[in-house]
Formats: sequence, structure tokens, C-alpha cells
Amino acid sequence: METMTTRAIELGVAGSVLPGQTQSGDHHVVCSFPDGVLIAVLDGLGHGEEAAAAATKAVCVLEHGARMPIIPLVQRCHEQLKATRGVVVSIASLTISYGLMAWMGVGNVQGVLRRADTQTHKSQETLLLRAGVVGIHLPPLAAAVVPVLPGDVLIFATDGVREDFAHGPLEVDTLQEAAESILARFGKGNDDALVLVARFLGNHT
Repeated sequence: METMTTRAIELGVAGSVLPGQTQSGDHHVVCSFPDGVLIAVLDGLGHGEEAAAAATKAVCVLEHGARMPIIPLVQRCHEQLKATRGVVVSIASLTISYGLMAWMGVGNVQGVLRRADTQTHKSQETLLLRAGVVGIHLPPLAAAVVPVLPGDVLIFATDGVREDFAHGPLEVDTLQEAAESILARFGKGNDDALVLVARFLGNHT
């Protein structure tokens, strides 16, 4: 069922699997809820089936708790993943009516918010990452809250993508092409990799 929140963003996702493996440990979540949408990218530790199993379980926990504030949601995920290899994750929860996004990261999934309006905002903001692994060692959690405006673009990328991905242009027709272009240009090729690109479209009631 299409809702106001699913129409409030457009999305592109591209991923690749470590050569020699059949499953990726890099997964993503995009889950709408009343007046909001949860977006996350997860990387299960290591490679192969066990990494994929940890990431799959984390996806399930996040989807079921999508409307929760992100700090208790990540804490719940940590408790549920203690029997797994664990995951690193960056997560954002967008409140549509207020135009606000709460985001945070545990581990090394890079996050960047690129601004459409560079006259009143700096061109991009970078997510502060805290060292840890959800399910293994959870650091003290703190979420940043930032305003988002129509046209602002959120990019999450796992550690299979070089950190300088955020400096590249996004001069493509669709966000799917943008995600695929980032992966092609900045993917390391020696790890699972995933790129998620989401553009905020505003409140379309």
C-alpha cells in the first residue's frame, strides 16, 4: 500500500558480493510508518552465510520497530543479535511533517547528507560514527537531529566502498543510477559493498 511517507522519498540501492561468496552481509532497510520513514544500512561482520544471517536478523528487528526512536531501536537490535556475529549499522529516522531526521552510526557504515540548498546550509553533513558492533559491543549512543528539505540527499555506504565516495558528483537521471555509479567508481572489489541513496521529496499530503 502506497502511503504519504513512501512518496516522501525516492531511492536507489546498489550492492555487490565479495568474489567467491554467494551471499552478501550488507543489507538495507527502508520502512515507512505513520508520518515517517526508517532508513538503515547494515554490514554483518565477516563474509558469507553467517554475516548474511546476522544482517537478516537485524533487518527484521529494525522493520518491526521502525516507528521507535532510533536509540532504543538499536539497543533492541543489540539484544536480539547477541547470538550472532553482530553488525555495524548506520540508521536514520525521518519525521515527514516536521522535516527532521535523527541519525546515528555504530561501526563504519559511512553516512552523508548532501544539501540541495547550499545558500542557507553547508553543502553536506557527515554522520558521526561511534566505534562498536551491534550484538557484540554497544558504545554509548547519541543521535543527531538535523533538518531536511526537499531535494536533500542521504547516502549510506558500507566499508566495501572507499570513503571518498561523498566527493563525487551525482549528475545522473535517477537515484538508482547514482547508487550504481558510486558503487562502480568507489567500490573496493575486495569486500561486500552496498550503497543507498535517498532523496527527500517533502510532505505530499
